[in-house]
Amino acid sequence: MKKNRMFAIHTDSKGIAVEECMQVTTDDQAMLWHQRYGHLNFKGLKTLKEKDMVTGLPSFKMQEVTCADCLNGKQTRQAQPKQASWRASKVLELIHSDICGPINPATKGGKRYFLTFIDDYSRKGWVFLLANKSEALDSVKEFKNLVETESGQVIKSFRTDRGGEYLSDAFTDFCKEHGIKRQLTTAYTPQQNGVAERRNRTIMNMVRSLLSTKKMPKFLWSEVVVWSVYILNRCPTISIKEKTPHEAWNGRKPVVDHLRVWDCLAHAHVPKVNRGKLDKRSTICVLLGMNEGTKGYRLYNTKTKKIVVTKDVVFEEQKSWDWKSENEPEIELQWEDDVLAGDNMQHNQNGNDNENQANAGDQNTDSSSNTDSNNDNHDQGEATITADSNQQVGQSSRRTHRKPAWMSDYVSGDGMSEDEVNMVQTEEDDPVHFEVAVKSKKWRDAMDLEINSIVKNNTWTLTMLPQKSKRIGVKWIYKTKRDENGNIIKHKARLVAKGYAQKQGIDFTELEDNQLDVKSALLHGELEEKVYIDQPKGYQKKGEEDKVYELHKALYGLKQAPRAWFSKIEKYFMAEGFQECIYEHTLFTKVSSKGTIIIVSLYVDDLIVTGDDEDLIRQFKASMIREFDMTDLGGMNYFMGIEVIQRQNGIFICQKQYTEAVLKRFGMFDCKPVGTPMATGLKIDQESEGKMVDDTLYKQIVGSLMYLTNTRPDIMHATCLISRYMSNPTELHLQAAKRILRYLKGSMQLEIMYQKSNIKGELLAYTDSDYAGDCDDRRSTSGYAFILNSGAVAWGSRKQPIVTLSTTEAEYVAATACACQLLWMRRVLKALKHEEKECIEIKSDNSSTIKLSKNPVMHGRCKHIDVRYHFLRDMVKEGTITLSYCRSEDQVADVMTKALKVETFLKQRKALGMNDHGDVMLEMNHIQH
Repeated sequence: MKKNRMFAIHTDSKGIAVEECMQVTTDDQAMLWHQRYGHLNFKGLKTLKEKDMVTGLPSFKMQEVTCADCLNGKQTRQAQPKQASWRASKVLELIHSDICGPINPATKGGKRYFLTFIDDYSRKGWVFLLANKSEALDSVKEFKNLVETESGQVIKSFRTDRGGEYLSDAFTDFCKEHGIKRQLTTAYTPQQNGVAERRNRTIMNMVRSLLSTKKMPKFLWSEVVVWSVYILNRCPTISIKEKTPHEAWNGRKPVVDHLRVWDCLAHAHVPKVNRGKLDKRSTICVLLGMNEGTKGYRLYNTKTKKIVVTKDVVFEEQKSWDWKSENEPEIELQWEDDVLAGDNMQHNQNGNDNENQANAGDQNTDSSSNTDSNNDNHDQGEATITADSNQQVGQSSRRTHRKPAWMSDYVSGDGMSEDEVNMVQTEEDDPVHFEVAVKSKKWRDAMDLEINSIVKNNTWTLTMLPQKSKRIGVKWIYKTKRDENGNIIKHKARLVAKGYAQKQGIDFTELEDNQLDVKSALLHGELEEKVYIDQPKGYQKKGEEDKVYELHKALYGLKQAPRAWFSKIEKYFMAEGFQECIYEHTLFTKVSSKGTIIIVSLYVDDLIVTGDDEDLIRQFKASMIREFDMTDLGGMNYFMGIEVIQRQNGIFICQKQYTEAVLKRFGMFDCKPVGTPMATGLKIDQESEGKMVDDTLYKQIVGSLMYLTNTRPDIMHATCLISRYMSNPTELHLQAAKRILRYLKGSMQLEIMYQKSNIKGELLAYTDSDYAGDCDDRRSTSGYAFILNSGAVAWGSRKQPIVTLSTTEAEYVAATACACQLLWMRRVLKALKHEEKECIEIKSDNSSTIKLSKNPVMHGRCKHIDVRYHFLRDMVKEGTITLSYCRSEDQVADVMTKALKVETFLKQRKALGMNDHGDVMLEMNHIQH
């Protein structure tokens, strides 16, 4: 290269006759310098050249070329438009919707979400409170019926995000059926649903502000949500000029002279029927808002902890209630949702509309938010929003009851609502409140059936409440009854008395297998005391609303109802010639003149009937139908959550449906299964320095597993072990509990099989202990198992009440507990005409214990053993039982005391009669062929 930037080109070609000056150029100078400058954008290159900021940069034509490398390193999201390109021209042309939640803590009615709807034209909003997202579709249907009836228009388009509640097949089919056009946001772009997102943000800002200012309990957030929506519908918004959303919706200016300061003191008038001559005519409450469909205020009674609705109220707007006196725990209000914030908000102030709304405390909120007093859809179930009170309105407690020490590991129910106290487990589809149930025909029919049963049974008489007498409230309980496959059998409504308001001495005094169900069983029990109850909701006598019912017979919920019903049914059995088993008072037997027997086992209103005389069973059923209104459920296949399968070769019991429900409830249905409920050799202690976990969740898991031990002896020891740490559970204990759930996932098909045989089966007992197995107090664990007809009929695992000094003593104490259980079972079997041989055998793998049970000599090794444990020696001496040796590998009760190796565990599980359903069916088919 020369100094003048010319190049010499050497060539061997002879075809060039003349020397020429040549120049090399390229058309890709822009891309070349773009790369040389480290992918500087083309505008930057143009600026460098035009402003003469550098030398040596050649002139080239600037072309906008797509650079893939730049996109890989620098691509950003497209900016959202500042203004909507289109707005609705009439009401219901476009509806925005979104769900906010879950919110912690839940309301006392179990609500954890709220669902908002905003009309694009008027910007009016509505709100629905939800316990689960699965309720969204029902709320959409209710909203559609409400607004279309009110406006005379139909919903044309629906804009939502891509939440699962909006993408379900049921929701899609609903929109197609009604011709509603869907507008869905693109993935990870909540800004496209900005109107609804901003509305929820506005509401939550108001909720936090009001709760923080007033220092109110956090569970009242639902009341603030409804009040915020009511206010926002009467606030200005830039989206509609010189109108409020309320006026834009219905053409009428809203009247606001009834508004009062939220949470101010309210003096509510006490109706005459609820007070005596000398009682106060007013009670102090707290204003929570307006009530749907009623010209009245929603007030929170701080004494009874219930919500009342009244128009007779005087306000003190400058004063508010001192919530610190309620001793409510400090809980931070938390909510999870796709909230627009930060940079996204700067790009898109309100989704597709930039609205700045002047309202209560949020200048940038855009939504005109939810519910009008006449049109809001606040769940009426929140009317009983606070904890149960053990006293009636106007009464005060004179004594503070201290929880006894033995209740330290129990959940008493304090702070729970009526529904949570009275309904331990509720199906998601079952209504909780009358106001919700009355809207459904199936539940109205169920309530009608219950009232007809009560009237038919002459349960009550309408009368005036005598002076100095107290009325007891009533409520409706709803339950969907299902079979072993989860199919709906019927919808059941039960009228229940609020028995917790009764006082002792005034309202009560101290007190082939077939299945039968007595309808309204407790209604048959006759009362001895005078009891008065309110008229049930929906069935008050017109013109006689102030009267009460005097009960002649028991009603569900009364403290004496179970005793009254049992006395009635017991008297009937005695009159029919049955004998009551003195060792099991719910067991009745009847022997015919031919020597055949019928056996009846009673559990409240459910009866199990079996025997060896079909004629005797048919006569019994006919007699029961004449005496009581009852249902013959036929052969037993599902009883108290236990599935019963009756086959030719025997009877099988399991809890597969309940196991699936437990796994789904605790989010373990898709977990990885394991082969044993406990890791081999696992030892658990109190672990005082471990990380604490939610004790409520832990107790729920333990309680569910405890119920599963009715048919799962293989998890008995593991469940009893983790139940020792319910007061202060840690991550270690929770992991142990989850391992049991993982084991259940892989063993749901297991059943206990009781083989059918022409030879009478003999009862065989096994006993074992785990010496000093508890790492905290060094106490041992006792375990036993009883086998009859190849299947376990009783089993147990329990920590011993004393510290033993040797393995012999631990085994001796365990064998004594086993002998006590064996004696009771022997007597029950005798009542069932199943005579056992005079001496029943107990298998033990400790020879010293066997010798000690037979040797009456008191020597140094055993003289310290408590006298009560020598009950075992007396039983051996009388010949009632005998202890015999078995090898440790054949000790079935071993699975009740310790974590075993996989091979040993599977062997002992098989010995308990537990078999896989599929294996049993294959074996049956093999035998048949």
